Amino acid sequence: MTRTTTATKTARTPAQLTAAAVGVVFLLVGIAGFIPGLTTDYDQLSFAGHHSSAMLLGVFMVSVLHNIVHLLFGVAGLLLARTSRSAVGYLIGGGVIYLLLWLYGLVIDHDSPANFVPVNPADNWLHLGLALGMIALGGIAGTIDRRPTSPRAV
Repeated sequence: MTRTTTATKTARTPAQLTAAAVGVVFLLVGIAGFIPGLTTDYDQLSFAGHHSSAMLLGVFMVSVLHNIVHLLFGVAGLLLARTSRSAVGYLIGGGVIYLLLWLYGLVIDHDSPANFVPVNPADNWLHLGLALGMIALGGIAGTIDRRPTSPRAV
């Protein structure tokens, strides 16, 4: 008698799928920041600071450090998408980080050395949108993940 075993594959939760999708977007943005054409004034791309006049899509200020942060945020999203709990933490925690970055962008003088990321008004609005979006997605996906599942009919 031959016994057949099948590996059980657990479905990913909405929080895990959302965190992975957000992580992929951050990876793509981080890569795009290093592509001439997608990044205007690419020859002016500096490592960090407000002197970098390179602009992603001609709108958002970027630097090498800024792009690396996006890449790391993307990797974190993919790694933390392994469990539902860590995925929700990534979305809400990342949203809080972007909320702080938005506040930072409002408070600092964009021509000062404190603008090391660098950010401009377009970045500030994007950071606010990312903050609110990630926090909302984390809250919604976390709520969906905690819903009790009904037993399957046999």
